[in-house]
Amino acid sequence: MPRSAAASHHAGMITDQAKLPGGVTAVLERPGARLVYEVAGTGPVMVLIHGFGLDMRMWDPQVGALASGFRVVRYDCRGFGASGPLDPAVPYTHAGDLVALLDHLDIGEAVLAGLSFGGRVALQAALAAPDRIRGLVLLDAVLDGVPWDPESARAMDEVTRRVQAAGVLAGREAWLAHPLFAAARERPNLAAALAAMVAGYPGQHWLGQDPHRPTRQPIEVLEGLAVPALVAVGEHDVPGFREMAAVLARRIPGAAYHVVAGAGHMVNMEQPAAVNDLLIGFLLEASWTR
Repeated sequence: MPRSAAASHHAGMITDQAKLPGGVTAVLERPGARLVYEVAGTGPVMVLIHGFGLDMRMWDPQVGALASGFRVVRYDCRGFGASGPLDPAVPYTHAGDLVALLDHLDIGEAVLAGLSFGGRVALQAALAAPDRIRGLVLLDAVLDGVPWDPESARAMDEVTRRVQAAGVLAGREAWLAHPLFAAARERPNLAAALAAMVAGYPGQHWLGQDPHRPTRQPIEVLEGLAVPALVAVGEHDVPGFREMAAVLARRIPGAAYHVVAGAGHMVNMEQPAAVNDLLIGFLLEASWTR
């Protein structure tokens, strides 16, 4: 969209974000992008990283519970949500953006919690800046190198086909119809929340406009991760993601593993009380001294 229209879009979404409970919303300017973020609470830091096509609003069920005892940072990754379109001519990494946000907020180290795509970002950050990452919570996380199950892979191909045939609006519709969101679609409030987030996704990744730099594949070095880790997966997530979680739990030294009963892929939205307990328990157990 034109820059003026993008600015208006951002302003509207930031206003929406600012209405969320318990936090202050602000913007970090980055080369080729802007990162809209929110900070709530005080204490040891947890950074929440959203799923693909979504934004930080997916963590609404967590912020209040966490901010009562911790400092909670959530943000819209470059190219998503209120952070808006990215400049396709400026290379970057999501890990670099995350570390820049920690620097901007004067945060020495943090626990990262990421869902799906956000789990991939958390892993990449742990590899890029291990001294800044105090722990990892990987919720239904993407692990590249583990195949997607055939049904999910076909649905991803359908997203691509729809984008090529009819553009980003059609791609958003196909993404919301993906098996990853099947359990959430059965609950009207969650389906509406997902649709609202996906409606704000600019779609540049689908259009080949994402200049993310190549990074090491986390699957190649999982055994070298030296931070506390919790791997959790929804009982009813698609088979490919259940396998990704199993591999992560098996290969990250000392990782805890938990299956969230009654949840599909969007575990934090589908079973918020159970996920909040997991997050708070992990934060309480993490040692904040070296």
